[in-house]
Amino acid sequence: MNDFRRQKILDILEQKGEIQLQKLKEFFPDVSTMTLRRDLIALEKEGHLIRTHGGAISTKKLWQLTGQEDEYSKRAQENIEAKMKIANIAKGLVEKNRSIYFDAGSTIMCLAKILESDNYTIITSGLNIALELVKKKNVFVVMLGGIVNSNTLSVSGPNAIFSLDRMNIDIAFMSASGFCLETGFSVSNAYEGDLKRRIIDRSQKVVMLMDTSKVGKNMPFSYARLEEIDIWVCEKALPEDIEKAARESGVEILY
Repeated sequence: MNDFRRQKILDILEQKGEIQLQKLKEFFPDVSTMTLRRDLIALEKEGHLIRTHGGAISTKKLWQLTGQEDEYSKRAQENIEAKMKIANIAKGLVEKNRSIYFDAGSTIMCLAKILESDNYTIITSGLNIALELVKKKNVFVVMLGGIVNSNTLSVSGPNAIFSLDRMNIDIAFMSASGFCLETGFSVSNAYEGDLKRRIIDRSQKVVMLMDTSKVGKNMPFSYARLEEIDIWVCEKALPEDIEKAARESGVEILY
């Protein structure tokens, strides 16, 4: 029944583009609001929609508004189990009453979803991550400004760096698109690489959230070396040569 109902919700979103939870209740009068909310949460984790205050918008409509192909939601559905495992480990590293940075990316989004409502101050460059965090009580969210990358739902560029330069970061939770021993952590966008580089420079502690499927990938723009991060959270053991190099660089590995 869950699968049937969730498919029906997707059909409704396909037709309407977005919907409010109260309106959705009219389609399912025998289903509780709490159950429908859980359905939206599950569908968001699968990358079909983005929840909004009191409802949801389909990722397809979101990308139609920007005129871009839905690359983010494709990536959001990749390696979900690994990303959630990483997020659950990383959750224990988020400290209250500290200045925290959440990078953009689908793994960081998983962390934002499961983060408890508590006294957190979180700076982020991720549009969807900011939307997720503001749903929680007692979480103060600071959104960087800048150029929007439709593939990652993140902002970067000179304005983002300018606003970041007035902030202090205790712990940064970072993401990357690839890692090689020779070139370090890398991404495909130059602006994002520059922003990530500056974040690491301004952070007291750097926690990298990256699953092992990205190991061995070398993207065009490198932004950090192994010795520049403090903790690497992954879903399973890294290749032996990389784990050895990480430990020699003083990096704590968690999985």
